[in-house]
Amino acid sequence: MDVPKTIVSSSPHLHARSSTASIMWDVSIALAPAALWGVYVFGLRALAVLLVSIASSVLVEYLLNRFSKESTLADGSAFLTGLLIGMNMPPDAAFAVPVIASAFAMFVVKWTFGGLGANWINPALAGRVFVFFSFTGLMNTYRLPRTLGSVDALGSASMLTEMKLAIGEGTVEQLSSAGILASLDYPFTSFAGSVSSWFQEVLGITLSPYTVDAFFGNISGCIGEVSAFLLLAGAAYLFIRKVITWQIPVTFLATFSLLAWIFGGVRNGLGLFQGDFVLQLFSGGMILGAFFMATDMVTSPTTSKGMLIFGAGIGFFAFLLRYFGSLPESVSLAIIVMNIFVPTIDRYILPKRFGEVIVEPKKKEAKA
Repeated sequence: MDVPKTIVSSSPHLHARSSTASIMWDVSIALAPAALWGVYVFGLRALAVLLVSIASSVLVEYLLNRFSKESTLADGSAFLTGLLIGMNMPPDAAFAVPVIASAFAMFVVKWTFGGLGANWINPALAGRVFVFFSFTGLMNTYRLPRTLGSVDALGSASMLTEMKLAIGEGTVEQLSSAGILASLDYPFTSFAGSVSSWFQEVLGITLSPYTVDAFFGNISGCIGEVSAFLLLAGAAYLFIRKVITWQIPVTFLATFSLLAWIFGGVRNGLGLFQGDFVLQLFSGGMILGAFFMATDMVTSPTTSKGMLIFGAGIGFFAFLLRYFGSLPESVSLAIIVMNIFVPTIDRYILPKRFGEVIVEPKKKEAKA
């Protein structure tokens, strides 16, 4: 009688239902609400930029598959890369910009390093940074959202750019971030004004209308980064699906907030412990970077302690570059800097092996 053959392997025996494809499509689903909001407030031009970005990434992946005799389109990684690149584009970006960003991300960053799982930096992040420094002017021209009463494709600086320029030119002193925007007559919605008044009158809490608009997505900026609310909703979905963990985003945002609160007011002449960190949290690519880029499994540490160090490092560099650097935005660069340290973190922050019992050696007693 034939005896069935079994394979005996070392414990532990673990099984996970998730796959590469399920993770990639879950992240894409989580990003969809923020992307659709960007299309709503910036118009069909924003939708065209998103579609061009996705199509370019998928096309480059298809051509590379033809060359390497592989088939990786179904795993959703190319679609996700294109979606992230599109969400990091201004709504009026020339179509050539996302095409170049997608080609650089898929070919240079992903394929030349060995394909999915072998790259040391998030491809979408690298593509965004590459075109940012290659086409700085095009990447810094934004449009006011329709919720602020603007439907024209007129150039408009983002909140962060307005504040950075005002501080650099020395036109404001001893003002908070919200105070700077108010002095520049930066617009805000009537909804934000009502919410701000309610917080002040009912709860006795001073909440800037600019913070409200930044939270809900009524500001100028890149297509998919303006609505912190919808990005956080997408992040909640990823937590429920157990695609990401809390260590990196929480330590990243906590470190940034602490440093911004302590030292952020110094550049405005307000002194220590006067930084307006809440508005800074909801502006620029902070939320998008914290939950959807810094948490990339391939380019982040493998241990919980390593993730804490990684997240804190991103928060430190994001604060340093955003407040005291020449660029108004810094999240992408901060993540890239910490990506460089990931191999070192993984080397020295080692996980405890399953079932291992560490016995400390006994100290020798000193001879009398």
